[in-house]
Amino acid sequence: MELFITIYILINILAFLLMKVDKKRAVNHEWRIAESKLWTVSFIGGALGAWMGMRTYRHKTKHFPFKYGLPCITILQVALLSYILIVLT
Repeated sequence: MELFITIYILINILAFLLMKVDKKRAVNHEWRIAESKLWTVSFIGGALGAWMGMRTYRHKTKHFPFKYGLPCITILQVALLSYILIVLT
């Protein structure tokens, strides 16, 4: 169970850092991280980190799918994680 939680935390840290890097690249007019990569990391468990990164760095906040999609995915992932922790513990 600890491994599962550790992986979840690491994926969210990765998602948070990807938002930070993409914001920095956007400001510097450099090559950007593909939105598909941001979404992939979000779907595999990093939605909370991506959402926190979006809010912290004010990045992708005007994009409808990010503005509303990340919170919805986060709620689903946290609910699923809570269920798994309750059932398997």
